[in-house]
Amino acid sequence: MVTTEIPMDTRSKSSVTSTPKSAQSSGSKAVGAVGKTLIDIDHVDFFYGENQALFDINMKIEEKKVTALIGPSGCGKSTLLRCLNRMNDLIDGTQIKQGKITVRGIDINSPEVDPIELRKRVGMVFQKSNPFPKSIYENITYGLRLQGENNKSKLDEVVERSLRGAALWDEVKDRLDTSGLGLSGGQQQRLCIARAIAVEPEVILMDEPCSALDPVSTSKVEELIHELKTQFTIIIVTHNMQQAARVSDRTAFFYMGKLIEYDDTQTIFMKPNHDQTEAYVSGRFG
Repeated sequence: MVTTEIPMDTRSKSSVTSTPKSAQSSGSKAVGAVGKTLIDIDHVDFFYGENQALFDINMKIEEKKVTALIGPSGCGKSTLLRCLNRMNDLIDGTQIKQGKITVRGIDINSPEVDPIELRKRVGMVFQKSNPFPKSIYENITYGLRLQGENNKSKLDEVVERSLRGAALWDEVKDRLDTSGLGLSGGQQQRLCIARAIAVEPEVILMDEPCSALDPVSTSKVEELIHELKTQFTIIIVTHNMQQAARVSDRTAFFYMGKLIEYDDTQTIFMKPNHDQTEAYVSGRFG
């Protein structure tokens, strides 16, 4: 099968080695990002079978920024997140019936786009940490080995770079051959982030990555997000309003499958343009 390759950013990610220290209603004109648009979500209607889950979602995701998706449970934010790397394809009967999603101008749902190749460019970190029942080293190199990379020096380099990028190297460098399942919950989640960045994606999707973590581990992941956004575009789903305010540059508020408002995070939390947004971020419902 002939596949369409999504154009990649030509920047080098080898520098990921450090340790961390505008309103729109559904159906309206898309809110443009201030900087360079990487992902364009254009009037998307998404269905689970006959049940519509997303209604006319229209937004642009800015490159190398953190975008938070917020809203009450069942509002469609995780569904949209999974649309961005076609994880919803794994569920029978799901489809985008109207609109399209493009990454660097390429329609990701085009028949010519291989979803496996897409997921290399758009990685995902799930709500519950899911390290493989393998060593820490093999967790990091798994994706590279699937791509046919078996050069030991290259794999060693990627393991160190990825673990440093996930602020985990100093904690595990002397036990790379031990099971990833033996790490603490916070360490496991950072291991999953390291595994995601090892294949050098452009986008990292995070679906409530701190929901099962203690405050200390949550703080470390949030510091990591700030560090990673210099190299990656990050889209995070969170129920934690304080977390969204701390880590994101732009925030989108969803309610009942509709995008109610999308703007700079400071605007969303300090001076939202919609009453529904104000009520949600102030804790009056949700």
